[in-house]
Amino acid sequence: MVDANLSVGNIAKRAGVKVSTLHFYEEKGLIRSWRNSGNQRRYKPDVLRRIALIKAGQKIGVSLSDIKAILSQLPNERTPTVSDWEHIATAWRDKLTQQVLYIEKLKDSLTSCIGCGCLSLERCHLYNQDDCLKEEGEGAVILERK
Repeated sequence: MVDANLSVGNIAKRAGVKVSTLHFYEEKGLIRSWRNSGNQRRYKPDVLRRIALIKAGQKIGVSLSDIKAILSQLPNERTPTVSDWEHIATAWRDKLTQQVLYIEKLKDSLTSCIGCGCLSLERCHLYNQDDCLKEEGEGAVILERK
């Protein structure tokens, strides 16, 4: 591919990731490279946009498998356009809203209890008397409540 002429080191530096990260993303099918006549990886410049999208998704807690699913919806594995990004952002907006609500709940509970139901705190406004929370599941079940 004629316009796939950026080396793995160049892309890594410009994207702010390690070369091993690029290899990992490629192994997972998130990005694609081509081999030149010397069998060296080469990337098209627009791979930077895909990497930025991957990094943005990871920062907000979107799994790589979910990112891959979104990217796989693009025809011919092309880089997301502005319109594509609007679609992706809309899909992520609900996830972000839920995360913000969870973080606010956690922040408001940090000084006394994180809602885990562990029975270990004598002074907890959410104390789990008689371990009644075990019926609701594992982990910080109080924080998981809607």
